[in-house]
Amino acid sequence: MKKVAVLTTGGTIASKQNERGKLEAGVYSGEEMAEKLGLPANIQVEIFSVFQKPSSHITFADLNNIRLLIESLREQFDGAVITHGTDTLEESAYYMDLISDTHIPVVFTGSQRSPDDLGSDAYINLRHAVYTAADPQISGVGVTVVFNERIFAARYVKKEHASNIQGFNSFGFGYLGIIDNDELYLYQKPVKHEQYDMSEKEVHVDIVKTYMNAGGHLIRASAATGADGIVLEGFGRGQVEPNMVEAVQDALDQGIYIVITTASEEGAVYPTYEYTGSTYDLYRRGAILGSDYDSKKARIKLVASLKAGINPAEAFRV
Repeated sequence: MKKVAVLTTGGTIASKQNERGKLEAGVYSGEEMAEKLGLPANIQVEIFSVFQKPSSHITFADLNNIRLLIESLREQFDGAVITHGTDTLEESAYYMDLISDTHIPVVFTGSQRSPDDLGSDAYINLRHAVYTAADPQISGVGVTVVFNERIFAARYVKKEHASNIQGFNSFGFGYLGIIDNDELYLYQKPVKHEQYDMSEKEVHVDIVKTYMNAGGHLIRASAATGADGIVLEGFGRGQVEPNMVEAVQDALDQGIYIVITTASEEGAVYPTYEYTGSTYDLYRRGAILGSDYDSKKARIKLVASLKAGINPAEAFRV
């Protein structure tokens, strides 16, 4: 018999309407959710209520505690499912992917509609996540996200819609597989998996976007409030407004890591052009090329590398 641990953290998937008709995250317990899954007799589910909160309230410390719990359970279970709110699910899943040794499959899921909503995706997403965590095909893949019958790699998954049940996608890379009639069909696997040793070190990394006529005030504010790193989301291949360059240089001079990413859904930053604010200009000054990471995933990787004491320039070469 397969055993799957379900770790509940709150979010829409466990939400219920209050007297004002607004959703409150984490009201439903994991046991209440599991009762409605109707799983076959060969999968045993055990619920661990970690905390119940909206995903916008989840912290790195929370995720570190979840990792420790999974580590303590890995000898007893074939896989683990983490139920999570969708707002920060992609960030939490990728952070867990970087800090987890993935000895057992770890699957994140959530829902866009509450369990009581008409056409709710809460139960089917949780059911599919349990089936995925129990399937030996997923072993060694790393942390995954299961949503709307699709299986995504944590590295590239992204919330694509604010409310539709097709809430997540993986632009340019596609999903790893599907769950159809409770059967898992895996079509591809990631060829690389990174893992970082974590420390209790506090790390502060901000994201700053570039836009037409942007200035350097947000970069300066980040530096003034003690940032260890800044992810700079540029145009296209990574260019930024020239008015930002002086602030970038000042931050670099202070020892703050600057990682350049692109606002485009697909493609990587590259030093194609040579002018003030170009990616080549920033790279020559000491900024790190952020490859094809979006800004939120780049921030997660920068945080993880700094916590692990790894030079971010080396981390982003992988």
